[in-house]
Amino acid sequence: MKQTALYERHKAAGARIVDFGGWAMPLHYGSQIDEHHAVRQSAGMFDVSHMTVVDISGADAGPWLRYLLANNIDRLPAVGKGLYSCMLNETGGVVDDLIVYNRGPAEYRMVVNAATREADLDWMHSTADGFDVTIRERAELAMLAVQGPAARELTAPLLPAHAGADALHLGSFESFEPDAPGEYFIARTGYTGEDGWEIVLTATAALTLWDELRAAGVQPCGLGARDTLRLEAGLNLYGQDMTTQTTPLESNLAWTVAWEPEERDFMGRRALEAQRAAGPSHKLVGLLLEGRGIMRAGQVVQTSAGPGEITSGGFSPSMEQSIAFARVPTKSDEHCEVEIRKNVVPARIVKPPFVKNGRVLING
Repeated sequence: MKQTALYERHKAAGARIVDFGGWAMPLHYGSQIDEHHAVRQSAGMFDVSHMTVVDISGADAGPWLRYLLANNIDRLPAVGKGLYSCMLNETGGVVDDLIVYNRGPAEYRMVVNAATREADLDWMHSTADGFDVTIRERAELAMLAVQGPAARELTAPLLPAHAGADALHLGSFESFEPDAPGEYFIARTGYTGEDGWEIVLTATAALTLWDELRAAGVQPCGLGARDTLRLEAGLNLYGQDMTTQTTPLESNLAWTVAWEPEERDFMGRRALEAQRAAGPSHKLVGLLLEGRGIMRAGQVVQTSAGPGEITSGGFSPSMEQSIAFARVPTKSDEHCEVEIRKNVVPARIVKPPFVKNGRVLING
């Protein structure tokens, strides 16, 4: 398994290490539940250095990204702005989801998933034929996510001189690079439903910042808490809630498709337009279990319009009950049942997110 720059820090902290997409990553440091609550109530930090950072440059960087992505980078008029989008194949299936940032004239940074690294890079290069664009993976960089209501306050004093004060002014999905080029890239983004920053930095700087954050009382958190947090926040996981076999319209991501202007051609557009005209046969919804048990990916959901399937599920520490995402027939009504082992348990279809900024949004 590949190791991040912080691997030895994780071992020293007593982390349970697991294989995640070929990376040796911490699942938890003793209590996944405690880590989850730390992020909801104060601040937690995640080593997300396994994520793939790709810098895009060249005279055709903009035109290529307008073709590659379902969302439109024309929505990034200012340097530092970020945009969430899906990268699609010809049939409208999701190759990956990502964030792209404007770094200046013909300069962009993309952050894509770890498990899809090779497929993503291959897809990018295959679609770049005929474009004057340079695609540069930044494998030497590390990445930390500091999340929670106290995350920015605790992190700001630990950043290079003046960087913390400047970063505190960032709006949602905005990024900032301090004067030292390439050493720090700070974005007000996350995968938890809480406020905070995702920071791309050198491996050496990551070690220092990790140690200083621990000393400041920020809780190290593993993949387990990251998954329960993102599930509560209504955030999809690639490979489960969306794949190359499902489109954004079937994955609760229609809002990420920029249909205007009509003349913009992007990969998968024709297939998506045909599906939109016909109406998707399935949709991705939230589920709230109303009986005993834990919902898990792969379980069958029986609805008024036919069967569906859970794509992500688990126990919500904030709500103290089981929640899930499921792909079900579009005409399904609110009431459904989930097959958990040999039992059929009632559940309710709801609209995510379940929890955001520490507040439960859906009544049990």
